[in-house]
Amino acid sequence: MIIELHLLQSFPVSNLNRDDVGQPKTATFGGHVRGRISSQSLKRAARILFQRDDLRRYGLDPAEIGVRTKRLVSRAADVLKGNGRPESDAGAIAEAGIRALGFDLDKRRKEQQLTEYLLFVGNSAVELLADYCERNWDRLAADTAARAKAADRKKNSDDEDDKKQDKVKPDKQTLDEARRIFDASRVVDVALFGRMIADNKDFNVDAACQVAHAISTHAVANEYDYYTAVDDFQPQDQAGADMIGTVDFNAACYYRYANLNLDQLAFNLKGDTDLVSRAAHAWLNAFIDAIPSGKQNSMAALTPPETLLAVVRDRGSWNLANAFLRPVDDTNLMVASTREMFGHFSRLRRFYGDADLRAVAAASITADVDGLPEQEVVASRHELVSRILAATKA
Repeated sequence: MIIELHLLQSFPVSNLNRDDVGQPKTATFGGHVRGRISSQSLKRAARILFQRDDLRRYGLDPAEIGVRTKRLVSRAADVLKGNGRPESDAGAIAEAGIRALGFDLDKRRKEQQLTEYLLFVGNSAVELLADYCERNWDRLAADTAARAKAADRKKNSDDEDDKKQDKVKPDKQTLDEARRIFDASRVVDVALFGRMIADNKDFNVDAACQVAHAISTHAVANEYDYYTAVDDFQPQDQAGADMIGTVDFNAACYYRYANLNLDQLAFNLKGDTDLVSRAAHAWLNAFIDAIPSGKQNSMAALTPPETLLAVVRDRGSWNLANAFLRPVDDTNLMVASTREMFGHFSRLRRFYGDADLRAVAAASITADVDGLPEQEVVASRHELVSRILAATKA
């Protein structure tokens, strides 16, 4: 069973998701340049909502969300120090602990104790790693001493094979410990967005949701704002700016699309029906609310979606981006974009049939919802969410 979410969201002057030179991201679609917000930016905006006060409103507990970090070792070391372990030993034992579990550290920044790559883990992982280190302190201390001696020997060796640092391969018992520490079966955002650990495929999690890059429904041209700043203590007899610069921006109406595979979500969460239900509720609300944070302090482009379409289906998925293959060319972009999106959905429905559709709910603040049966049109976001979630349980 799949939930699909289609949104039309217009942002005024904004630079929500910029490229390597600071310009709003774009894509060429239908032969025209469009504004673009990357799927990664939208997923992060949704995931960050799980970590704030919105969490309770979405029906989740802090223990049921995760964190993505390279600083697992230093945080575990802090816990060990809090337990009374000497500061000089805590960091080294935490390093030995993560290596024993099959993970290595970033060799370019050894002093920061960063893992090789970002690890997406449950909030309990820090405490669990510290607990593992406490229970295996003597063995890990011996491993640390042996590693230090080996490093000295290799440093003074002319044999290139001696200089190689082999990654620790955990035994079965240690692998079981690693599975416990990195268990994501009750971590909602890992279940939703997935996890890939290249060197430890046992810990990979297939994402339950897919998120498209948002594209503008119309052609765009990036613009720039020229600004100056003046020193408040500048003498009155002096003129001129003390800072000059430019900020790139655009203004666009975006089509956003995401879907959630409830079967995959249930698999990731080990069949916990209550947690699956709350996770779906959180996902649906978070993606409606998600707004990237780029340049918000200077532009405050905090406009919610104005047209929403949600679908529950037994199989298949319909991204409706082709409704805008020919760019909308109308002074009332939201009304015209709404008309095109619902028109395209209705045409797909007539052509392919709607036997797989369990429920459809649509709403718009700005435009009339044309082409859908009256019973599928709702009056509010709350009603849309409630109807869609009810359909997943029918």
